[in-house]
Amino acid sequence: MSTTNPKYNLRNPLPLSAAQEAEVKQLYYKRVRSHCAPEIKAFAECAVNRTVTATWVCRTQRLAMNSCMVAHAKPEEEDRAREEWFATHAERRKAKEEEAARVEKRREEVITMMREAERRKAAQEPS
Repeated sequence: MSTTNPKYNLRNPLPLSAAQEAEVKQLYYKRVRSHCAPEIKAFAECAVNRTVTATWVCRTQRLAMNSCMVAHAKPEEEDRAREEWFATHAERRKAKEEEAARVEKRREEVITMMREAERRKAAQEPS
């Protein structure tokens, strides 16, 4: 009897919650912006101290920035962001658990200090 190994989609091995999908999208947008950083910077520098006029005064920079973003905003880039999210998932979970443990330890310390302060206050009150 031979067992067949199920084929896992490495880009999306688990169904993600809406919050997790939002994290993937944030990574995706961050990656796209990093590819287009010079174009974004050029447009931002042109748009400084401009409001409505930035639309036509900075037209060439805006078009360069938008075309760069469209060129890099591909499903392949989203797949890379998803792979990065899954690759760092264990690290983020561990960091979150460590942070929760630190918060719980500090909470217990504060409760102990409050109880000790209450005991001292009760001992100082005249009977």
